Amino acid sequence: LCGRGGKRHRKLFETEQGASFLVFSSLIFLFCYLPVVLLVHKFAPLRLRNLVLLLFSLLFYGWGEPVYICLMVFSTVLDYTHGMLVEKFRARDRLAPLFVASSVVCNLGLLFFFKYYDFIAGMVGLPLLGLPLPIGISFYTFQTMSYTIDVYRGDAPVQKNPVSFGAYVTLFPQLIAGPIVKYKEVARELDSRTVTVEKFGSGVLLFTAGLAKKVLLANNIGSLWDYYKAQSDPTALGAWLGILAFAFQLYFDFSGYSDMARGLGRMFGF
Repeated sequence: LCGRGGKRHRKLFETEQGASFLVFSSLIFLFCYLPVVLLVHKFAPLRLRNLVLLLFSLLFYGWGEPVYICLMVFSTVLDYTHGMLVEKFRARDRLAPLFVASSVVCNLGLLFFFKYYDFIAGMVGLPLLGLPLPIGISFYTFQTMSYTIDVYRGDAPVQKNPVSFGAYVTLFPQLIAGPIVKYKEVARELDSRTVTVEKFGSGVLLFTAGLAKKVLLANNIGSLWDYYKAQSDPTALGAWLGILAFAFQLYFDFSGYSDMARGLGRMFGF
């Protein structure tokens, strides 16, 4: 699992400073991290299960980028507060939209700063900061922003428990590469969910299928792409094989990751 293909997979989740994340196909995740989380979540009281997910998700993120945990916590507190304000001032038509707009501006401003500041600074002659892009910032930024919008539209109830909201934002199965989960899709299950044998079993099957896509298909097809990419003068057939290999590597990589994320969600009752 952690052979040549595994190394290439890990590079997808590395920052410019070389910090890498726990990836779902790594031995540490499969045989250490995941069993511990599942056991603690299983035997924890129902009222503490969201706290378990929150703490282990922060550990998961901090494994590769501990300095940016504070950024994720800031984004979580920001939109938790905005959601409460939107709910409080819903009756005052002029105030609630202002808080929604504030949430959107703050979130997109945060995303824009980390993604494009150095690019714009280089064009206008400002000093470059050289900050690495926080992994997963696009996913949890849009997730927290969708919460405020859902509350404003009345599509989801306001979450008054900061731990439950934090578990939603930091949920490790979809934290660093999606899929993006709207708050209204999991609002009920955050407050009350059950893990049945059938749901857990279907989650294991889905996770295993996704793992097979990544390890058996994406990583090996990627080897074919690496071979033809290294050719200085490939034939027309070789070039087309390389192009197709690259396309299928991307497809099976992200399709497999999404299946594993969904499978993990089912194991935890979502």
